[in-house]
Amino acid sequence: MRTLAAFALSTAAIAWATPTMAEPLRIGIIESLSGSQTSTGRLYAAAVQYGVDLINANGGFNGEPIEVIEYDNAGGSTGAADKFRQAVADGVHIVFQGASSAVAGQITEDVRRHNIRNPGSEVMFINVGAEAMSLTGEQCHFYHFRYATTAPMRVNALVNAMAAAGELGTRVFSINQNYSWGQDMQAAIEAAAAAGGYEVVEAVLHDVNTIQDFAPFVARINAADPDTVITGNWSNDLLLLMKAASEAGLDVRFGTTFLDQPGNIANAGDTALGHYLANNYVPAAGDPAFAEAYAAAVGHVPVFVEPPTIFAVGALGLALADVDFAGGEIDVTEIAKALEGVTYESPVGPISVRAEDHQTIRPVVVSRVARGTQYPVDDTDLGFEPVSVVAGPDAIYPVQASCEMERPD
Repeated sequence: MRTLAAFALSTAAIAWATPTMAEPLRIGIIESLSGSQTSTGRLYAAAVQYGVDLINANGGFNGEPIEVIEYDNAGGSTGAADKFRQAVADGVHIVFQGASSAVAGQITEDVRRHNIRNPGSEVMFINVGAEAMSLTGEQCHFYHFRYATTAPMRVNALVNAMAAAGELGTRVFSINQNYSWGQDMQAAIEAAAAAGGYEVVEAVLHDVNTIQDFAPFVARINAADPDTVITGNWSNDLLLLMKAASEAGLDVRFGTTFLDQPGNIANAGDTALGHYLANNYVPAAGDPAFAEAYAAAVGHVPVFVEPPTIFAVGALGLALADVDFAGGEIDVTEIAKALEGVTYESPVGPISVRAEDHQTIRPVVVSRVARGTQYPVDDTDLGFEPVSVVAGPDAIYPVQASCEMERPD
């Protein structure tokens, strides 16, 4: 298994032998570090820093420790565009971002345009959470890598697992945020209906992270009398939906994609028992050493957006071990080519990059909220009990026809 530790000796043997004035690799985190999405943005930032710390502990890269610079996009596309320009001015080579597909859409276009205008000074974008299909569809380009799942991957795994357990039912209510990700979720829920044996009794798209009271939506759910609610909501929109469902005593099972976001289980309380989650990882799935090492360093087991971010930095570390600039100028294109060839062994299975669209082929973990699990969350006695792990090749879908990636020479 190739992990960060696997290349420690080879990296350490050369890293500090190079000139002390070598060009350092600079990573910029352009995230929501203030406002309503701060908690999510901070999790991304902490996970990137943890992964980079592991690389630096093993010698860094190109003769220097990797530098991490944080940029607060304030949760919006305009802020992200401004911070990308600042990152370029600061000499950032690789940008990490994950919270919001709308923000990712801005960043990936900014990266594409910058690279066209500045050949030889390219910037790479490692997307660790933005899951809109367009990012590996019509917006795909060589310098964007998505280290996250997508709506079809999550929904198909969720529907299959819930149907196999006899807990899906035949009536599904779809509620999602009205932007690219939520629209993809709604489309995936509708597309899976025939195979899942259900009808979508109502589909709701609502404004993103502006609604303060989800009681009216819970009332609509109750009136529609579904067996299951499937939602791709995240951040405050999921927290408040769970809170409203709990306060109303809503007796319906949820199939979710971000229920592991800190605070959701506390908000839902016992209402969450039996709810499902399809995501990249839960601590009770796979080798516990990964979760325990992160907990020792950070103070909690990896949750929500942290695991896929750590996996992405781990994959980058493996790619860096395959290139050597001898302390000289860093060539981002060579790093990107190396990243295409990496297979990272995560605790739940291998993660590789599909060269045609740079979507990662990765496992999808389906779990269920239960009492008395190995890793309780939110200071409750509830946690996520693994139900199934769908292998990457079984979870992936064909390359979208809209992706026409041009590769560098």
